[in-house]
Parts: sequence; structure tokens; C-alpha cells
Amino acid sequence: MKITVLGGCGAWPTAGAACSGFLVEHDGHRLLLDLGYATVPELLRHVTADQVDAVLISHGHPDHCADLNPLLRARALAAEPAPALPVYALPGALDAVLALDRPGMLDHALALREFSAGDRLSVGPFTVDTRLLPHWVPNAGMRVAAGGRILAYTGDTGPSPDVVELARDADLLIADATYPEIVPPEDAAFLTSARQAARQAAGAGAARLMLTHLWPGTPPETAREAARKEFAGPITVAANDIGLSLSTSRP
Repeated sequence: MKITVLGGCGAWPTAGAACSGFLVEHDGHRLLLDLGYATVPELLRHVTADQVDAVLISHGHPDHCADLNPLLRARALAAEPAPALPVYALPGALDAVLALDRPGMLDHALALREFSAGDRLSVGPFTVDTRLLPHWVPNAGMRVAAGGRILAYTGDTGPSPDVVELARDADLLIADATYPEIVPPEDAAFLTSARQAARQAAGAGAARLMLTHLWPGTPPETAREAARKEFAGPITVAANDIGLSLSTSRP
């Protein structure tokens, strides 16, 4: 299983850095986990729009799904339109982004497959177990398995024992780390710090940790240092173009 980071900014994109988005590849199948602001230009540096096989959206905040619109436009308006793209999302999560164009314009480009958090999905060679995690809007954490490898992804979430279960013995946990150490009280139930994410990764026995959704302007090393206090394994901070292969052996 190969993972390419398209972006890891929280809230809004910064110069040269997109919001949440990950290209996951296995056995020739290309799956996108989230498509936040500015991820499509990054995606198109690696594959063409018609080469995407499926999209999984964790929740409906635009820093996780806004660039579904340009991806669908690129497929629908091409000289040879691509087949309808399977897009998996929680009920109603994509209503706003799908309403950006005139009614019907993108209908033939999209095969929307709504699911409930807790469902197991089969997406090409991937088996995806979903779990509801705490956020301001319904958010589905995802445990993606293929070829004996496991990737866990939180989307945006507050700290929860469900994150530990989602990431149990995963080869990689990609975790919300909006703040380095201290989450403001008004956000504490809905967002996670790098240190909390690392504590959950350690509790899950995850092999690797990738910190994502950093608040714009947060130095990556500050987040990494906070996480090192709780997690002894390899720690990466999500940034455009980082690639990682989940091999057949754990570090």
C-alpha cells in the first residue's frame, strides 16, 4: 500500500500547502481519502483526473471535501468524460459542495454512495471499516486494509478511545493534530493535539504516526516534538508530496 500526501493544513490552505487529502494506491487501484482546499492541483501532479478510482470523504467541512468539485468538473467536462466516480460519504455531508454547480451538471460524473458510520465498505482491493468520531459535524474515522497492511485515518476528531480501537495494530495512523500540546477549551471535545494523537497511537500499538490538520503557521517540528513525548515510533508531519510505502514488515 502506497500513500501520497496531497496536503495536511487545517482550516485553510497556505502558500504552497493544501488542506487534507491523501492518495492511497494498491494493486493498481487509486483511492482518495478526503479532498480539501487546493488538493486537486497536487493530485494532478501524480495522476490524471480520470485515473482516480474512488473517493472517501470523512466529513463535510470544506477543508476536507471542497476540491471534490474541481475533480468532478475535470472528469465531467473533459473531451472524453470519465465514468461516474464512486464517492463515499456520510448522509448529507456533500450537499453543500455538490450544490456549487447548476443542477444536473455533474450528475453523470458522480456515483454517490452514502454510508453510516460503523459500516464496512468494499472499495476495489480495499476493505474500509468506519467509526463515528467526535467532531462538530458527523465525522467518520476510517480503517483501510489491503494486502495485509492497515492504514487508519481519523479525519478531524476530539480525543476518543474509539481512535485507539480504529488504529489497533495499524501500520500507519494518520491523526488530527491541530494543536501541538494544548487544545483550547472550546475545541477540546472536537479536535486533538499532536501529543494526544501520539498517546492514542501508542495505546493502539500503531507502527507509525503521521500528524495532519496542523493549524496554519504551526511549525512542523513543534508538533513532532510534542508527539515524541508520547510515541516512540516513526513520526511524520503531513505535507504536500510526502510519500510512504507500507511494506510487508513493520519497523
